[in-house]
Amino acid sequence: MQFLHPWLLWALLALALPIIIHLFHFRRFKKVYFTNVKFLKEIKEEKSTRNKVRNLLVLLSRLAAFAFLIFAFAQPFLNKDKAVKQGKNYVSIFIDNSNSMMASSEDVPLLDKAKKKAEEIVQAYDAADQFQIMSHELKGAQQRWINKENSIEAIEEIEVSAEVNKLSNVFYKQKQTSPKEGNHIIYLLSDFQESITNMELAQDTTLEVNLLPFQAVKENNITIDSAWFESVIPSINQNNKLYVRLKNHSPEQKDDVRLSIEHNGQTRPEGTVDLPPNSSVVDTVNLLVSEAGWQRMKIKIDDYPIQFDDDYYINFNVKEKLKVISVHEQNTNKYMTALFKGLPQFELTNVSSSSIKYDELKDTDLVILSDLRKISSGLAAELKTFSSNGGNVLVFPGADCDQTSYNNFLTRMNANNITGWNKEEMSVHKINTSEFIFSNVYQSNTRNVKLPVTKGNYTFSNYSNRGGEQLLEYRNGQNYITKYKQDKGNLYVSAAPIDKKYSDLTINAEVFVPLLYKVAFSATQDDKIAYTIGQDNFTETKTAATSNELIFKIKGEEEFIPGQNNKGSTAVLTFNNMIRKAGFYDVTLKDEVVKGLAFNYDRIESNLANLSKSDLESRYGAAANILSNSMEADLSTIIKEKDQGITFWRWCLILALIFLAIETLLLRFWKV
Repeated sequence: MQFLHPWLLWALLALALPIIIHLFHFRRFKKVYFTNVKFLKEIKEEKSTRNKVRNLLVLLSRLAAFAFLIFAFAQPFLNKDKAVKQGKNYVSIFIDNSNSMMASSEDVPLLDKAKKKAEEIVQAYDAADQFQIMSHELKGAQQRWINKENSIEAIEEIEVSAEVNKLSNVFYKQKQTSPKEGNHIIYLLSDFQESITNMELAQDTTLEVNLLPFQAVKENNITIDSAWFESVIPSINQNNKLYVRLKNHSPEQKDDVRLSIEHNGQTRPEGTVDLPPNSSVVDTVNLLVSEAGWQRMKIKIDDYPIQFDDDYYINFNVKEKLKVISVHEQNTNKYMTALFKGLPQFELTNVSSSSIKYDELKDTDLVILSDLRKISSGLAAELKTFSSNGGNVLVFPGADCDQTSYNNFLTRMNANNITGWNKEEMSVHKINTSEFIFSNVYQSNTRNVKLPVTKGNYTFSNYSNRGGEQLLEYRNGQNYITKYKQDKGNLYVSAAPIDKKYSDLTINAEVFVPLLYKVAFSATQDDKIAYTIGQDNFTETKTAATSNELIFKIKGEEEFIPGQNNKGSTAVLTFNNMIRKAGFYDVTLKDEVVKGLAFNYDRIESNLANLSKSDLESRYGAAANILSNSMEADLSTIIKEKDQGITFWRWCLILALIFLAIETLLLRFWKV
């Protein structure tokens, strides 16, 4: 038996006072008047005995009442083989408020249970202790230390959030704010999903870690995992294939899962999907876009009760025309002009190398250099900037080109240089169908496809560090058309001129048409149709000016001004976790929409598999206390017994009251 405040035991010396009072009370003499002195001695002896017994019982009751009252203030306890915590406590409590905590246990959402237990934890400590109430948002305000009253209010204010942090990040934040004095105690209240439970705990004498798991009734969850188009971007007035991946996170077969699409305010059912256990299925939706501009689309399924991942938002731009500039020296290429004239999605502008306007490049998707004899340094610099910002450049060198100017341009673009001219006739032997340009172009293999033949071509150096990727290859292994990645854009270099005198590419529709078509579309290949809240915290958009005075705004479910960093004709917009609700958003400049965005909740918690109490004990039991989340259990009492052992001050107070009652009864009903 030990005492929390042993110095109060000095008050037991005060028990001498009632003893002294009783002793003086016994020495007092009373006069007794009696008519017959014969019986006086007998009566005096009988009353004296009864008085001694009663007074002795009153004295003992009074002494016991005072003693137990002193013991109550000294707070006796029975130690549980642990050192009793002395001094001020700093208690950091993390409450998991992610979407998975909306699952139910005993018809109560796990989040509500966690908040109730958090309040019990706070009540287990003294008013002088300090508290830290944290959730997945990890706000700066949540990392401050507050008093007991404010911590209860902070717990009540916690609501479900789309943000999800790995528990290692949460634990790091809790440790980072560790006080320099007192006792640092950490609590993590969570369902401890396997996907986010990644802490590494080691025994630490300066830190106490407590894990409180919450187990939901087993839920079977289905989610829309992702969506993407077959082509880079959809085309107007054409059937575009949209692929949707659905996942079944349960060991049971799920049949007839209804899939529907809401496009620009109109809902259209897309049939049903059967999902095998613990697997995913990719379904195909045909989408006809009849109007140009930004398209808002929500893909939906019905799956109760976990619904945060039942919707998937996408936002994409369908251009009425893709702009192509063909730069020539003297005459335009009639075959190229005819090709683009037959493709209504494209707008071709033929311009001579001497009259090109560089400021028009920013709105262009593809620039074609058609048999130029020389590439000026100014044009080379502009094309470098153009491709770095997401544009595509396709180069067909002239038959009698200035190799020095071309090599200066290719060096700037980090591409292999021209080393010579070969007049030998060569045939293309291989098409790289795994690369974007020719992927999904041919229904079967390319054996029956007529491939181009050239009667003059350039040879190039072959440095592997330049990262060239062959699209069309000659029989001798030399590249006919090579692709080089340029930051956000691409450079495509042909080994032969486009002139029909040296190549039959322009009359070879099976290769020429998909080549130009997909090279132009690849300019928007990096545009995302969907973002993930908490992961994708920035986007880029083109701007007509480089002034820092241009202020973009994000409008949608929430409205705010994002962080902005201008890089030439591109503005990088950062969200800094300001988007918390899934849905559609617009990037606006002077109240005009310049880009559409779609944000979805993180799917990291779609798989509801979590660690049970026994799993946590086997993994973290050596370094942390695994507490019970039973609603019937009083967590305050459990924590106090854990920190202070088994306390007896309540029993001492009860016994003090009992002995005071006994004293009162003796004095009132035992008459002498």
